[in-house]
Amino acid sequence: MELGGNVVALDLNPDALGTAMSALPANRVQQVVGSVTDAELAARAVAEAVERFGGVHGLVNNAGITRPAMIEKMTPQQWQEVIDVHLTGTFYWLQAVGRHMVARAKAGDTSGGAIVNISSDAGRKGSIGQVNYAAAKAGMLGVTMTAAREWGRYNIRTNSICFGVVETPMTEVVRGEKFRDGMLAQIPLGRWSTPEEVVKTVCFLMSDAASYITGQHLGVNGGFHISL
Repeated sequence: MELGGNVVALDLNPDALGTAMSALPANRVQQVVGSVTDAELAARAVAEAVERFGGVHGLVNNAGITRPAMIEKMTPQQWQEVIDVHLTGTFYWLQAVGRHMVARAKAGDTSGGAIVNISSDAGRKGSIGQVNYAAAKAGMLGVTMTAAREWGRYNIRTNSICFGVVETPMTEVVRGEKFRDGMLAQIPLGRWSTPEEVVKTVCFLMSDAASYITGQHLGVNGGFHISL
């Protein structure tokens, strides 16, 4: 699915970033190597994107890591690393992009913008062995609703998507032999989702088709949230 926009993409791994962006026209892509936990980088990247493309009209917060451990065994470092990437990183980029969108709106531009935060069912149901991840994802839901309430008057829409288990390297353990059958039993559709499948929902919320949708948490999880 293509929305016809320019793309600013961030990743810690320059090789992975280059591979992911290789299929797109070079003149429509700005690659940024670094961490979402760097507030100065977020502000600088937005400024550079505005200079190059004329403005920023959308944001997808999708960075993620896991540092699993049971609550009684989790270290402060394991807790903080996940909070920093998922929740603090989301705030830094939301703030950097939001400042630009609000300033543009106050100057008379009515085009607004769309922000999508990639949360998780872990933020709504909890996740055994991942209290850090569940807390961060729950926090992202609060960030989403607050931004929607504060910025709706500027025609800036903010929504979140709660993915179930998507076939990515980060979910290899969950999809492995030890947990696979138990997890699939909780998904009415009985299968994992794919990146190619779930990205369509992101495109929908970024598009004009979702022009009257804000402050929502959309479950894209095969029905996982309704399982007992």
